Amino acid sequence: MRVRREGKVRTSAAVSATLLLFATFATHSGARNPSQSTQRDASGEEAGAALSPQLTRELIALREAALADDYAYRQVAHLTENIGPRPSGSPQAQQAAEYVAHELRELGLEVRLEEARVPHWVRGAEAAELIEFPGQTPKTSQKIVVTALGGSTSTPTEGISADVVVVRDFDQLTALGRGVGGKIVLFDFPFDKKKAAAGFALDAYSEAVVYRGAGAKAAAALGAIASLVRSVGGADYRLPHTGWSSPAGIPAGAVAVEDADLISHLAAQGRVRMHLTLTPQSLPETTGYNVVGDLRGSQHPEQVVVVSGHLDSWDLGTGAIDDAAGVAIAMETAQLLQQLHLRPKRTLRVIAWMDEESGGRGRDAYTAAHLAEFPNHVAAIESDLGAAHPLGFNAKISTSALDFLRPVQAILQSFGANLIKPTFFPPGSDISAMSKEGVPTLGVMQDGRTYFNYHHTAADTLDKIVPQELRENAAAMAVMGYALASSAQPLPR
Repeated sequence: MRVRREGKVRTSAAVSATLLLFATFATHSGARNPSQSTQRDASGEEAGAALSPQLTRELIALREAALADDYAYRQVAHLTENIGPRPSGSPQAQQAAEYVAHELRELGLEVRLEEARVPHWVRGAEAAELIEFPGQTPKTSQKIVVTALGGSTSTPTEGISADVVVVRDFDQLTALGRGVGGKIVLFDFPFDKKKAAAGFALDAYSEAVVYRGAGAKAAAALGAIASLVRSVGGADYRLPHTGWSSPAGIPAGAVAVEDADLISHLAAQGRVRMHLTLTPQSLPETTGYNVVGDLRGSQHPEQVVVVSGHLDSWDLGTGAIDDAAGVAIAMETAQLLQQLHLRPKRTLRVIAWMDEESGGRGRDAYTAAHLAEFPNHVAAIESDLGAAHPLGFNAKISTSALDFLRPVQAILQSFGANLIKPTFFPPGSDISAMSKEGVPTLGVMQDGRTYFNYHHTAADTLDKIVPQELRENAAAMAVMGYALASSAQPLPR
């Protein structure tokens, strides 16, 4: 997940649009809402006759098989531990695409690697220290934990030294004006952990992430020579969180929360100077691949239901919750159908997207190649909010489609994944173009209360995935995907 889900190289406006997307469904990223769940259960039971008895039996069998299967976990383990981090343009991203394509062919799907031109940004040296600050012991410095943000340019190899100016937000930056010229600007806007703990994690993220996405450009416009942000995340542990920052022609980084506090406290007392070294490189664009695998429909093969996650990741961790898990549960949807010998009426299309994190070039390439087919895309599902317990789906769909899905909610109720939260914006970056063209879109709604503790950090690793919760995610996607692909009528638009 990036700031993610925006357009090509992002601008402040693109970041703002993304934040609106987050805000529409953020309130349902955490604990379950019992009253809404009860309401949906009851309406689902009343509407259950809308599913044929055979399809109902098949969906129940699919649910039970998913809840007992570890296929997705094995796939996440391979992607994260055998292949590792998968930044766009990297050898690991290429290897991951080839691996997923092979696995889908082994399942009997018709598979192709669809090209997308992608950026290739690589991390370099990362170091920072405070070299002057109030109360400093002579001949000492203080280490600052820092990481470069994607899109950052490089300092000289030897680094830069400059005064640090701390601002909370864009208003404070604007008030300082050209006074930040020649200095390093630190945006010290906190991620609201209380909101996240109460189930409003995406609200907290949307409030803070705008400074990561657009802060460097704003600072550069006023003459700053580098931009730093307080890491956007819910846990501390002195972990910096990376992510995309719109290229601004100056170095851009994120400091650990504890270090942002330290700098802010010292700056309130007097002059603070930092020596900063960030040496990333933007290499020439290269060819990446969306992996597209079709399980052909038995009656309406021209009609398509997409199940998907994104294959690329940031490089600090191994991209387990963001988003090997999403790819793996999409793969498992096809695996379960084959295991149970279920043939959907419509084509079920598994997509492992490339370049979600740094511009969405995979989405753009798919749109360019398949735009004429979007009228026959019945629905698209994406999972890109982690691997914790699924509560249901965020959905940009019509009112009639909500009614249509109530019987499916009843089948998902047994493990608590039966909520459907309507949104005004696409519930996933990679499916956003389809949504804008009128395709009904759904995003798996996970419990997001701890997601941003690990998001874009070195701690996004396999151990953060609870196998039973991953099975629940696989069950939610498989049941919804197969229901959409095998219902008597397509989902109303």
